[in-house]
Amino acid sequence: MKALLVLALGSLCLNAMADEAPTDVAQQQPVIEEYTYSTNLDIAKVISMSETPNVCEVVPMKMEYEDSKGQRHILRYSMMGNGCSNG
Repeated sequence: MKALLVLALGSLCLNAMADEAPTDVAQQQPVIEEYTYSTNLDIAKVISMSETPNVCEVVPMKMEYEDSKGQRHILRYSMMGNGCSNG
């Protein structure tokens, strides 16, 4: 009877810990913010930027950065590709 009680409590604890794991990962990954002309940027350190493709059109880009308080952000914005030639 004691073994059955230990098994039941053990499985209950494992379920509780499994439920907490995804929230910890979600807290670590910053939310992707969309850039607009009215966005106030506080960029203290750029961590990474997506590479600009060699196309002649507007492409979506991402930049991960830290603000002056040390919090990480991911910013999505649009940019003209590098594939255009003048002439």
